[in-house]
Amino acid sequence: MENIESKIATLAGGCFWCTEAVFERVEGVSTVVPGFTGGQIKNPAYREIISGRTGHAEAIEIHFDPKVISYKELLLIFFSTHDPTTLNRQQYDKGTQYRSAIFYHSEEQKQEAETIVKTLEDEAVFKDPIVTEITLASPFYEAEAEHKEYYSKHRQQQYCQVIIDPKIKKLQQLFADKLKKAKI
Repeated sequence: MENIESKIATLAGGCFWCTEAVFERVEGVSTVVPGFTGGQIKNPAYREIISGRTGHAEAIEIHFDPKVISYKELLLIFFSTHDPTTLNRQQYDKGTQYRSAIFYHSEEQKQEAETIVKTLEDEAVFKDPIVTEITLASPFYEAEAEHKEYYSKHRQQQYCQVIIDPKIKKLQQLFADKLKKAKI
């Protein structure tokens, strides 16, 4: 049952297998749903998304308890576990469907995202400018079942070992105090 106090954050940081694996390990996150948002057609299928022609991004919808983890903390994890300086690309994944984006659900979320981006740029945390788009949330379409909990089910695959494992290690190093005890 969804917590009455639960909030939603929608983030796109490349392949949703990666972002789902990161955020499902964070304390205060009750659910992470991989899917698609930010495009022009209704109910897109994965095969349409990967063509890059629908305008959708692979994204995750995070249901979280703001009493346990703040939206700001989620954004800091987001910026620490993907490259927000590469336009339409994350490692081997290329195309607009792999863009870095924050889809805000309120004016407060928008302001928080803009403040964090400005702070990261002012502090020169990244050597290149941040290209993460900050956009009003649009309809979110859940991915097909085979994409859910992908990392947990396929950790032996090379993509998981080469691309996702380093993100999990970075999460563990930088945010050890924010991890679920049973899901490290």
